[in-house]
Amino acid sequence: MRILIAGGAGFVGSHLCERYLADGHTVIAVDNFITGAAKNIDHLYTNPNFSFIEQDITVPFDVEGSIDAVLNLASPASPIDYLELPLETLKVGSYGTHNTLDLAREKGAAYLLASTSEVYGDPLQHPQQESYFGNVNPIGVRSVYDEAKRYAEATVMAYHRVYGLNTHIVRIFNTYGPRMRLNDGRVVPNFVDQALRGEPLTVYGDGQQTRSFQYVSDLVDGLVRLVASDYHEPVNIGNPVELTILQFAEVVNQLTDNPAGIVYKSSLRISDDPQIRKPDITRAREVLGWQPRVDLAEGLQRTIDYFQREQTRGLQG
Repeated sequence: MRILIAGGAGFVGSHLCERYLADGHTVIAVDNFITGAAKNIDHLYTNPNFSFIEQDITVPFDVEGSIDAVLNLASPASPIDYLELPLETLKVGSYGTHNTLDLAREKGAAYLLASTSEVYGDPLQHPQQESYFGNVNPIGVRSVYDEAKRYAEATVMAYHRVYGLNTHIVRIFNTYGPRMRLNDGRVVPNFVDQALRGEPLTVYGDGQQTRSFQYVSDLVDGLVRLVASDYHEPVNIGNPVELTILQFAEVVNQLTDNPAGIVYKSSLRISDDPQIRKPDITRAREVLGWQPRVDLAEGLQRTIDYFQREQTRGLQG
C-alpha cells in the first residue's frame, strides 16, 4: 500500500512510519515540525519507499499518485504544547481534519483519526468505555485540545455517513517510549529525566491521581489493525493497568537506581486535569484482536535507555 501519515515526524508518527516500512509499504510522511522533529525520521531516508513532505495540513494540499490510506496523527499532544499553541491546536483539529479527509475522499483512501482519551475529560465513568460521552469543560484551558479532538471525531463520522468514506477513530491513552522529548512536560520524560540526573522525583499533591501507560509499539500495532478493519466507531487503544503517579514514580526510581527518592510539592493541577484514567479495551480485543504486550518494566527500560543516550548527546553537544 501507499500510505500518507500526517504528523509523521512526531513521537508516535515516526514509529508508525517505521512499522509500515518494515511491513513493505510505501510511506509519505507529512509534518510542519511544530512539535515533530527532523531527527525522528532522518534514519528513514535511506529506505527508497519513504518520502517526506513539509506541509501544514491546516492549508489544503495534494499529493501526486494514488494513496491507499491517510492516517492523521498531526496535533500538539502534551499540555505544555497545546497550552502554548492553543490556536494552532484548534486549527489542526478542525481545518487539518477537513483537509486530510478531503484528500482521502479524493484518493478513495481509508482514513484514520488519532483522537485521544482526553475526549472523556475528567471522567465520571471508570474505566472509560467508548460509549461514555465524557465530562469536558468546553471553555477551560484544556478545551483547545479536548474540543478540537471531539470536533474532529464528529467531522470524521459525518464524512463516513455522508460520503461513505472508510473512516476509523482511535482514542489513544497515555503512551510512552523512545523519541518523546525530554521537555515534553508529561510525567514519563519528567520523571525519567529527574531520575537520570539523580534528583528526587517531583510528585504534585498526594500522588494519588492515576494514569494507564502503554508502550508505543503496542499503540502502533493497534493503529495498523484498526486501519485494516471494517470498524468505523471509536476504539480505545491503551493499557488497562492503572497506577497512581506515586506508584509510577517508585517504579522509575527502582529501574534507574535513583537514591534521591521523591519530593512532594503542592498541587499545580491544570484546570480540568483528569484525576483518573483507565481504558476499557473490550472493543479493541473483540474487534481487532488487540491487547497490549509490552509490560511497564520492559517498556520503561527501553525508554530510560533512550533518554540516557539523549542526555549523553546533550552533554557532548
